[in-house]
Amino acid sequence: MDWMNYHHLLYFWMVAREGTIQRAAEKLHIGQPAISTQLRSLEESFGQKLFQKSGRNLQLTDTGKTVYRYADEIFSLGRELMDTLKGHPAGKPVRFTVGVVDVMPKLMARRLLEPALQLSENLQLVCVEDSLEELLSELMLHNVDIVLSDVPVTAAVKVRAYNHLLGDSTVGLFAQKEIARKYKKGFPESLNGAPFLLPRRTSAVRRAIDTWLEKADLHPRIRAEFDDTALMKAFGQTGEGMFPGAMALSDEMCRQHEVELIGELEGVREQFFAISAERKIKHPAVLAIASTARTGIFI
Repeated sequence: MDWMNYHHLLYFWMVAREGTIQRAAEKLHIGQPAISTQLRSLEESFGQKLFQKSGRNLQLTDTGKTVYRYADEIFSLGRELMDTLKGHPAGKPVRFTVGVVDVMPKLMARRLLEPALQLSENLQLVCVEDSLEELLSELMLHNVDIVLSDVPVTAAVKVRAYNHLLGDSTVGLFAQKEIARKYKKGFPESLNGAPFLLPRRTSAVRRAIDTWLEKADLHPRIRAEFDDTALMKAFGQTGEGMFPGAMALSDEMCRQHEVELIGELEGVREQFFAISAERKIKHPAVLAIASTARTGIFI
């Protein structure tokens, strides 16, 4: 049986957490050459590189990410053991790691994830935000349990992943109260020349809105485009323009951002998916998300 050197693993874990060998050495109170030597030994024992250089920092390789996840569990368990022996028992939290596609509306992501947190006080939610492509890679490496997305995985993406439709919603336009009242009259013809704040064209809802505007022969004035829909709504709240949002969250959006609904975009719908590495959903947190989405959000 091959045994791992846990001292080497500890040094690797600390470097991964701190980002550089220098900061890890300061935390561990040992010299940098010693850590470098231990890292090389660990990589040789695995037969694979664990880090790659990124400027002044070290970045985990795909193998390094997998090793780090196991190391984090190992040393978390070690801390729990020490707490128990000291008479301070602490139940080990159940980690639930969710990838959230960066163009996903943050309010929708929060609403979808709330049922998972309500399952148990011992559940530890970890949210990772990135592009769909990056998150699918993490899903295949089992670094995330599920991915929340506004688009499904297609056959063009060469990964084995499965789409689970959580629900869909019509889309409306919202704005600060004075702007909303101005453009409600004569909607949707009133949108010609109106100030728009929109997601970038990488977003599925943006493409649907562009198609809707073209069919309706409407030509608004696009003031800004955003990757982050939360930032888009923050600009909308200050009166910079009108922005799209899911009607399933209309009341909460109006209350949170102090805006009003101008009107619905007929035929424009926004879909939301949970993407898993397994055909059938088994994780209790994902089951809770899917159940609440279908009965409490998209009804």
